[in-house]
Amino acid sequence: MSYKDEVLAYLHQKDAHESEFLQAVDEALDAIEPVLERKPHYRKTRLLERMVEPERVIMFRVPWIDDNGNCQVNRGYRVQFSSTLGPYKGGLRFHPTVNLSVLKFLGFEQTLKNSLTTLNLGGAKGGSDFDPRGKSDDEVMRFCQSFMSELFRHIGPHIDVPAGDIGVGGREIGYLFGQYKRLANEFSGVLTGKGVQWGGSLVRPEATGYGMVYFAQEMLAAHKDSLAGKTCVVSGSGNVAQYGVQKLLEVGAKPVTLSDSDGFIHDPDGIDEDKLAYVMELKNVRRGRIKEYAERFDVAYYEGKKPWDIPCDAAFPCATQNELCEPSAQALLRNGCRLVAEGANMPTVPEAAHLFVKAGILYAPGKAANAGGVATSGLEMTQNSMRVSWSFEEVDKRLRGLMQAIHESAYRASVDYGVRGNYLAGANIAGFTRVADAMVEQGFV
Repeated sequence: MSYKDEVLAYLHQKDAHESEFLQAVDEALDAIEPVLERKPHYRKTRLLERMVEPERVIMFRVPWIDDNGNCQVNRGYRVQFSSTLGPYKGGLRFHPTVNLSVLKFLGFEQTLKNSLTTLNLGGAKGGSDFDPRGKSDDEVMRFCQSFMSELFRHIGPHIDVPAGDIGVGGREIGYLFGQYKRLANEFSGVLTGKGVQWGGSLVRPEATGYGMVYFAQEMLAAHKDSLAGKTCVVSGSGNVAQYGVQKLLEVGAKPVTLSDSDGFIHDPDGIDEDKLAYVMELKNVRRGRIKEYAERFDVAYYEGKKPWDIPCDAAFPCATQNELCEPSAQALLRNGCRLVAEGANMPTVPEAAHLFVKAGILYAPGKAANAGGVATSGLEMTQNSMRVSWSFEEVDKRLRGLMQAIHESAYRASVDYGVRGNYLAGANIAGFTRVADAMVEQGFV
């Protein structure tokens, strides 16, 4: 039995109930099998067994008082997956679907993603099954303060630096930071995604969406093509989708869809700057539903559906994991889609990803395409350490450079291992080898 198959058999038996985590590990280990064959010393040091096991998992209760004076209890987590390359780094997700399997998958993906950025960052993920939707600001504040009252003892600017994720935006980061500062009695760069006036970085809100588009541009440029004039379908309507659409407009593309958990809108004329401004106000201020866009601009709304049947040149899944299934991939290919870049984490099921690779289209997995968010978080950490604030142009320039470097390392790895242009393989190989070689050099820890 190969080393990869041996480890996967062991993991599937031990963690059989953790489907999301197993899916992420299956994908990565399939992609890196040529590396394991070329470097047999990894097996000797039981490197994979150590890499797929989090260094630390913290789980705790989060009691809080709602506006009616009733005590509510949620479950909080922090999965500190790997500190091989630097302090743990990864977001906090507040959503009813949060569980240990989801966070282990995200932490494992984050480890490889952070490695790809070339920055000295480890991998982690955390959050809670708390749902901020429909809660008042006071309820969200009380929950965040209770959550941080436990988490603060496990994090720090040189230990673990969380950021935002689904359900954790600027409001939540502010409440979390305020409680950390109160408990730790220090003002430090312990969280990223902070307000610009108190240690945050310009471009951080835009970074994941911008970076996704920058990566897509790099893939197309390698084939002497561009995004200009291309029809694009985008899922989601949160931070990543919003700024992805903004950057697509800047480079001359035509985004025509957005979605939320209830359905999607299709605007054949394109989502222009004015329409995007409406979406940002709808989602970020009023916290409304994307259906209201359809009513406002008299376009089609498809309840309970996803946008992958809409003909397009490029697709950008920016909502959540496993949103793009095999029939959806077939529909995209049938309708002429030639590029898929993932803004969300693992939004494409394995069968769909294999279809994209087999068809030879440009397919960028999330660990490469959406690494702009954590890359800019790393830049925020640097600014905090230096006590400086860079301009928007400076941070954006550095972000563009990091996305170019990520593309180059993924593409080079695909060439080195005989699968030129296969970014799924290249990104996993490039991210894995940097972590693996560092683990060997640091010994059995």
